[in-house]
Amino acid sequence: MSQRRLLWQIYPAYLLIVVVALVVIAVYLSQLLPEFYDNQVAADLQARARLIEKQVLPKLEESDFKDIDRLTKELGQCSSTRITIILADGKVIAESDKEEPLENHSDRPEFKDAFEKGIGRSLRFSDTLGEKMMYLAVPIEEQGKVLAVVRTAIPVTAIHNELNKIYDKIFLSVVIVAVIAALISLVISRRISRPIEQMKDTAQRFASGELNLRVPVPKQIELAELAGSLNEMARQLQKRFETITRQRNESEAILSSMVEGVLAVDSDGRIVSVNHAAANFLGIEKDKAQGRSVEEAIRNPDLQKYLHDVLSEAETGETDIVLSGPVERIIRLDGAGLADSRGARSGAVIVLSDITRIRRLENLRRDFVANVSHELRTPITSIKGFVETLQEGAITEPKEAERFLQIIARHSDRLNAIVEDLLTLSSLEETGGQRKITFEKKHLKPVLSSVVELSSIKARDKNIKVDLDCGENIQAKINPALLEQAVLNLVDNAVKYSEPKSTIQIQVRQKNGMVAVSVHDNGCGIAKKYQERIFERFYVVDKSRSRKLGGTGLGLAIVKHIAEVHGGNVTVQSTLGAGSTFTVNLPLD
Repeated sequence: MSQRRLLWQIYPAYLLIVVVALVVIAVYLSQLLPEFYDNQVAADLQARARLIEKQVLPKLEESDFKDIDRLTKELGQCSSTRITIILADGKVIAESDKEEPLENHSDRPEFKDAFEKGIGRSLRFSDTLGEKMMYLAVPIEEQGKVLAVVRTAIPVTAIHNELNKIYDKIFLSVVIVAVIAALISLVISRRISRPIEQMKDTAQRFASGELNLRVPVPKQIELAELAGSLNEMARQLQKRFETITRQRNESEAILSSMVEGVLAVDSDGRIVSVNHAAANFLGIEKDKAQGRSVEEAIRNPDLQKYLHDVLSEAETGETDIVLSGPVERIIRLDGAGLADSRGARSGAVIVLSDITRIRRLENLRRDFVANVSHELRTPITSIKGFVETLQEGAITEPKEAERFLQIIARHSDRLNAIVEDLLTLSSLEETGGQRKITFEKKHLKPVLSSVVELSSIKARDKNIKVDLDCGENIQAKINPALLEQAVLNLVDNAVKYSEPKSTIQIQVRQKNGMVAVSVHDNGCGIAKKYQERIFERFYVVDKSRSRKLGGTGLGLAIVKHIAEVHGGNVTVQSTLGAGSTFTVNLPLD
């Protein structure tokens, strides 16, 4: 069924009722008025006939027909009425509208009714006058005997003219009343429909989220109660939406601040919610991913399979997957199913934890333990072996005993160097993490000059020259002792691995808010494949040569940590057989 506005349902009904009532009244009047008017005309004709009867009766007794005819013509002319006097046998003795005698009227219906009923009435066409007439006849009696009949008549045309005037007035009245009723019906209909339309418009604005609006309360009790109910509904909805919005914002804030990723899907595997961490892990756009299936948004078969197992209520537990990308990540998945009010599985939530760093630290810890064990085992084994040799009698041989003691001393120094470097690294990690190291604005040249002086003894032994290129005014916020140790480690390594009579350059440059302290040598160089790992603890390219030169494998790791606690970093550029350049980058402030 077609829908219509309430106004056009109420208003046509009101208008139809009014129009039907007016039509019924008009039809009823159109039928009643002719009969009423005929009766009125008949009564008037009867009254005229009775008056004529009183005047004609004396003359009938005298049989003065000429005087009766004269009287009839005078009365007919004065009253605009056709008057006819008819004797009992039907002979016309007087006629107001004709001079010549008329035929016998005994067959006229009004004449017959006058004798039979005491009054006769007829509406018919008059051959004498040639038009339709209304006739009324009354008998003239004398002592119970009918002497004659007085008949009065008027043309029906006059009656019809009067009726037509009345019909015109009735039609005009009906039209006026209909127009007024239509306007009143429209006003009443709009008074009824307007509050409902206002409620409808306000309810639509409620649906669009404008819950702070209120419906005007009309005067009608029923509509006022409906408006009150709508306003109360809006207040309740607004309160609930505010609660939901607050809870949603809190949830989004919590999810956004979480380091772990959270991925929620429905029972069909479509993404319902994903936080920033999960979107970052999976390499997807948060807004575009919502509403899409996991297979479409995330191209990782391991994650898809895990999600399918969670949705199918299979035993899943925790599992680790590898996510490829610019940086390979190891992600731990921990999923749980969601149930609806009936207990059916309606979706799942998966928590993604990035354990890449933990795995890397575990690997570093294992490597560190293995390297420490290996680095300590060699000098300890040597010391123990030579001590046992001395205990077994070699101490009685002075030359051998002295050589064994020198070897024991050398390995003891190596043990001491390893322990000191380990303590230094431990101190850097602890104080760097807790920010207990003090920094101050210092000129770099005095610190680097001290490095040149401290390394001069080892450099002279190999006839190596150490040059310093640093501006007098170059400053940075540093811890002088730590920076000195870092650069000294780099210069010591350069001396160890450089050929005699070569040159080591310490160069300082200031650029883009950073200070770069570079140590360049012309030594053996480092192959490209080893350059990424040389800053790891105990990692050395040539272990036999490193031990021979007294290295612990911790010097570059110390340099890296010192650079980091200064807020900078260390880089290397090296070509095998052509030397290396180590650069410590420090922020100016």
